[in-house]
Amino acid sequence: MDINKGLPVIESHRDLHIWIIENLKMVPVPERAYGNFFEEHCYVILHVAQSPKATQGASSDLHYWVGAAAGAEAQGAAEASVQSLQEELRGPTVQHREAQGHESDCFRSYFRPGLIYRKGGLASGLKHVETDMYNIQRLLHIKGRKHVSATEVKLSWDSFNKDDIFLLDLGKVMIQWNGPKSSISEKHRGLALTCSLRDRERGGRAQIGIVDDEVKAADLMHIMEAVLGCRVGSLRAAMPSKSVTLMQKANVRLYHVYVKGKDLVIQELATRPLTQDLLQEEDCYILDQGGFKIYVWQGCMSSLQEKKAAFSRAVGFIQAKGYPTYTNVEVVNDGSESAAFKQLFRAWSKERGRNKKPGGMGKLIQVKLDVDKLHIQPELAAQLRMVDDGSGKVEVWCIQDLCRQPVDSKHHGQLCSGNCYLVLYKYQNLGHVQYILYLWQGHQATEDEIKALNCNAEELDLMYHGALVQEHVTMGNEPPHFLAIFQGQLVVCQGSTGHSGKEQPAPATRLFHMQGTDSHNTRTMEVPARASSLSSSDVFLLVTAGICYLWFGKGCNGDQREMARMVVPVISRKNKETVLEGQEPPHFWEALGGRAPYPSNKRLPEEVLSFQPRLFECSSHMGCLVLTEVVFFGQEDLDKYDIMLLDAWQEIFLWLGEAASKWKKEVVAWGREYLKTHPAGRSPATPIVLVKQGHEPPTFTGWFFTWDPYKWTNSQSYEEVAEGSLGAVPVISEITADVNNFRLSRWPGACRAGPSALQALKGSQDSSENKLEVGPKASGSSSRPSSYVSSTSSMINGSLPREQLMHQAAEDLPEGVDPTRKEFYLSDSDFQDIFGKSKEEFYSMATWKQQQEKKQLGFF
Repeated sequence: MDINKGLPVIESHRDLHIWIIENLKMVPVPERAYGNFFEEHCYVILHVAQSPKATQGASSDLHYWVGAAAGAEAQGAAEASVQSLQEELRGPTVQHREAQGHESDCFRSYFRPGLIYRKGGLASGLKHVETDMYNIQRLLHIKGRKHVSATEVKLSWDSFNKDDIFLLDLGKVMIQWNGPKSSISEKHRGLALTCSLRDRERGGRAQIGIVDDEVKAADLMHIMEAVLGCRVGSLRAAMPSKSVTLMQKANVRLYHVYVKGKDLVIQELATRPLTQDLLQEEDCYILDQGGFKIYVWQGCMSSLQEKKAAFSRAVGFIQAKGYPTYTNVEVVNDGSESAAFKQLFRAWSKERGRNKKPGGMGKLIQVKLDVDKLHIQPELAAQLRMVDDGSGKVEVWCIQDLCRQPVDSKHHGQLCSGNCYLVLYKYQNLGHVQYILYLWQGHQATEDEIKALNCNAEELDLMYHGALVQEHVTMGNEPPHFLAIFQGQLVVCQGSTGHSGKEQPAPATRLFHMQGTDSHNTRTMEVPARASSLSSSDVFLLVTAGICYLWFGKGCNGDQREMARMVVPVISRKNKETVLEGQEPPHFWEALGGRAPYPSNKRLPEEVLSFQPRLFECSSHMGCLVLTEVVFFGQEDLDKYDIMLLDAWQEIFLWLGEAASKWKKEVVAWGREYLKTHPAGRSPATPIVLVKQGHEPPTFTGWFFTWDPYKWTNSQSYEEVAEGSLGAVPVISEITADVNNFRLSRWPGACRAGPSALQALKGSQDSSENKLEVGPKASGSSSRPSSYVSSTSSMINGSLPREQLMHQAAEDLPEGVDPTRKEFYLSDSDFQDIFGKSKEEFYSMATWKQQQEKKQLGFF
């Protein structure tokens, strides 16, 4: 960057950079303070994607954030800083305007485990967070599902409600109070944020207590009442949050923006579904997505003046529409569009019709040669949509009389359009047996048969103890692996198998459409026996009473003809006559009822579309499906309480955490609703794959940058953490907590604060120098209040030898050691020697980085 322009230096090894606007200048924020935002300020945030699988592609993201109490002058300085950075940055950049409490999913995805909104302003950008500062009393209101935020609120019971999480932060004691109507996933994510605050702001040296039940957590409630006073009256319900529904997201409108004379003209062009050719490279456009988000698209040939006016035009549009001032704005440039913007269009090509290279078949041919690498390259399995080559064990059932009837292996690939089928596939992956259950639905199947299909699938899943990956497949939209199971010999006939397995009598003349060039893309479908069903690009088999005609269209190639010859014996054993288009015998046309026009143009190769996978958390709000996107996602974004939707465009995955099984019946319906309401007008026949935690196929894991198959065995549930597995559970009266500037005399003795609470709150006037004092362990530890979770142990006054901590199982650790924080019990010198940094530096790192180092060094 050009220092003469007052712009900061960008460190290439970091993916996230944050500056606060102070005195109208950009001041860098210390990395350990990332995620803390003061409401009287504006901030500039730059994210440079480091991962080769980053879901925003190669684009950087540049945001300016406006605090709720920030002045207009600071906002102007933030916008100007973004414009200057945009001009100096190399490579494509997406710009965003963010408002406090209404940030985009992209912005929130940077800050795990959550955002923290702090009251007031900041005297210096270098003092965002002071580690080891215990002279503090504050109350944080924690809310949100996948993206959590904590807002500093009034230190009073009036701030509380029944539905959310609240954190009373007293420096060396942090009490998380869980609303009686809060969900376990909200408690879990609230605790993750609480632990992060402890580690980053207190260097890991603070006690965490959890109030799940006020009666059982009497000691903690004594402390809370000593600080907040006695609670009068009952708790209120939380104010209902405004969630953006799928229908609102589906309401997209495109406007052309241009200057005519002295006037700015905004002209509506189109509504859903939008097509990419509407965007012209010399113009600018506004895309309004349901009033909750505004995109400004700038063509590569648009003027510099127009580009500089992008944000102001968006703000003017928001005002003209009467939308809230906090409406999110995203500015995208031609060629560097975000994944979210691209998916608002029916199709998206990188080339946009300019200098387009024909086909894209070269890529497909290369992929075809690498099928043997599927087991060791899950990213290839995901792209090909194949877990293996289809050579595993197969069982097939047909749904008849609402029950499943086994299909003889000789007829495995022969399906009827009036039936539903279950196809169970067994294969080996990394030494483990895995299963896929395909639920195939014919176009003419009845509602009762479809219900029976799902019921029988559930019965099979119970038989296999929940290990089945269930893929819902619609006739004509079979995925490549399903076709590979039948080695290219899948034949779908008209009609159905009736009662007792008897097929309906077949007509004397039948016509079959054969499509495909190899074993994992070939299917044969029976079509109406008339000339208009033919196509010059493909191969057809005409079956008559005495002979079969194998008809080759002029546009078919050698691979198509070869695959067709392999399929013919599956359909008919009659004498076969090969017929070339234009050389048909009279009997051929007679069997089809005479000549008729049919498509004769050669089919163009399918274009490889430029869509990237996107991950969403699914939740239900007042009966409506709500999706929250996780941008730049990884495996750490999945936990046992989640229901996640991974959109890979050609198919969608619904991932079910082990603690979310009660939603199992709803999730497939959610997937169908997602497709139905998608702004791009997605096909409702897109395959839907239900994946359960711990049974992920490589077609799913391959979309993640890294995947640890043993991650789930090492993770702790919220219940385990809350029961005290973070460490020993000391009696509150044994702890002396520094609560600076605290005076019990502020509140009269009317409160029910007991002697143990008074002892816990006996403060020391020395704020940051004193360490926590932990008394000797009592013998009756099993009877202590289980609501209090200690982040340290009775050994905090000393340290343990590294040999007793490294590579030790939980049951082999010395008594009182927290198995999730073994490294904490090292001496400072041992810690520096092993980790190469101080404890303070280590705990200021992101949690996932801490976990990674602990795994490598034997402390996980």
